Amino acid sequence: MGRAFEFRKARKMKRWSAMSKAFTRIGKDIVMAVKEGGPDPDANSRLRAVIQNAKAVNMPKENVERAIKRASDKSLGDFKEVLFEGYAQHGIAVLIETATDNNTRTVANVRMNFNKCNGSLGTSGSVVFMFDHTCNFRVKDNDFDLEELELELIDHGVEEIFRNEDEDEPGVMIYAPFESFGAIQAYLEENNIEIISSGFERIPQVTKKLNEEEAADVEKLLERLEEDDDVQNVYHTMEESSGE
Repeated sequence: MGRAFEFRKARKMKRWSAMSKAFTRIGKDIVMAVKEGGPDPDANSRLRAVIQNAKAVNMPKENVERAIKRASDKSLGDFKEVLFEGYAQHGIAVLIETATDNNTRTVANVRMNFNKCNGSLGTSGSVVFMFDHTCNFRVKDNDFDLEELELELIDHGVEEIFRNEDEDEPGVMIYAPFESFGAIQAYLEENNIEIISSGFERIPQVTKKLNEEEAADVEKLLERLEEDDDVQNVYHTMEESSGE
């Protein structure tokens, strides 16, 4: 199995564990998708993908409809996607994806969290090159021959396909570079392959193993960052145990 498989296995249930936080994140994704491409999911592929993700985490339909209606309100401010880069203790690189309507607040909060945990907020480009920006799809498993499916999708940029081991998230995982998202989404929809959820992840190219005490230092920072309402995702180069 490849890096995407190991990454998925190590992170399962570790992130996005709080349902309320997942709803907040998806709510922002809906706003950004509607602002970008309009409120009709049939005509807005990004919104279509976010609605699938909402269903995957059992977000009530009325919550989704309310978020779409809210996003259509011209008076509502825009959320901007801002990337932050820095270092935790023990040389661990950290990459933070945020969606914010107040960049000044977000910068201040992220910097404060790094400072309180003896880390350092870096400049743009300081660690992003250490991560591969990928897209992923979880599709319904129709007893696919995975080798055959991979051959079908390889021209669309797919790099890794595997059956998800997590019983709470059954299906087949498809991973590809970030820029292949649109082509793969179109292929799956055209071939009536049911997309359960989709998204983007940043997979570290190299990870660093820490002892228990050092890992606890880094976890303090990760937890503080993930508790921030403006933060969508946090990635790092610390080696994670798949047994966690």
